[in-house]
Amino acid sequence: MIPENKMERNFWGKIPIEKAAAFLHYAKGGDVRQVLYELKYYGNKEFGKMLGMCMAHEIQSSDFFYGIDGIIPVPLHPERLRQRGYNQSEWLAKGISEVTGIPVLNNVVERIQFTKSQTHKSHLDRWESVQGQFRCVDKKVLLGKHILLVDDVMTTGATLVAVADSMKDIEGLRFSVLTLALAGQD
Repeated sequence: MIPENKMERNFWGKIPIEKAAAFLHYAKGGDVRQVLYELKYYGNKEFGKMLGMCMAHEIQSSDFFYGIDGIIPVPLHPERLRQRGYNQSEWLAKGISEVTGIPVLNNVVERIQFTKSQTHKSHLDRWESVQGQFRCVDKKVLLGKHILLVDDVMTTGATLVAVADSMKDIEGLRFSVLTLALAGQD
């Protein structure tokens, strides 16, 4: 843990985190907004893969990926996946995997409730809306593993904590987190 790492501090006391990083900083009105919209809403999944590759190349020289056994992208609810046509976090994970060789573990965790976008929710509402949203469907594959959770944007960390909570009873499981952007952290 790095005490001055703002990403890691978001998880203190919530989930055991080994490492956490974000590739970009998102601020209202900034240029990163267009990058996120291109990834999330404009159907450009290959852009997500390219961004994942860029993230991995940028931090590969550090020890960030050392010891990580698998990548779990934050899953979308099947209805949201149908609406959007792809999971942007999965495409980021595919790009990271291509550079690092770490396998993407799809279908290990699923989102079990459909919720509206969290974009305009308060911090408290974000935490409340994701509680119990995810279920781990393949615990055996995760025993004793070090997993990298991947998402597009982290604002409060609520979604990532909820995903990790779905796996909290798996013996020896450790987490690291990598997001494309970190929002609103000064």
